[in-house]
Amino acid sequence: MKRLLPSPWLSLGLLGGWLLLTRSFSVGQMLMGVAVAVVMPLLMAPLRPRPGPLRRWGLLVRLILRVGAEVVRSALQVAAGVLRAKSHPPRGTFVVIPLDLRDAHALAALAMISAVIPGTVWSELAPDRSALLMHVFDLQDEAAFIQHFKTDYEQPLKEIFE
Repeated sequence: MKRLLPSPWLSLGLLGGWLLLTRSFSVGQMLMGVAVAVVMPLLMAPLRPRPGPLRRWGLLVRLILRVGAEVVRSALQVAAGVLRAKSHPPRGTFVVIPLDLRDAHALAALAMISAVIPGTVWSELAPDRSALLMHVFDLQDEAAFIQHFKTDYEQPLKEIFE
């Protein structure tokens, strides 16, 4: 079964996506959707990286909750910054954050975290993966931001993946 469906969840998602895009549940569209759901993961299998090791599931759950809280807090801060932009313009700037992470899966997770948090944008990763360039919407204290980023996101990911 694993040979026919190397990624059953991906196949299920592709089938669902196909049916939603075609907006049809006809037999022909179902068969085409099943064909796409079976063939595409087989063709993409060589491109997929090996699964990463997850070591500390409890810490992963805490990190997810921390990121969720940070999304809400940052969204409120960005909204307030936009509303008061005429009287107090935001101090948007680029920050270079030195990284201790080297695992590709951990770096991908860090990129996703920084992408979902309002007010931050992952801009560039150094070729040797030693530093990250990030744009911050309204930066009060660069050193405090770097410490917060490393403590709240990088360190837990390092413990989970490395």
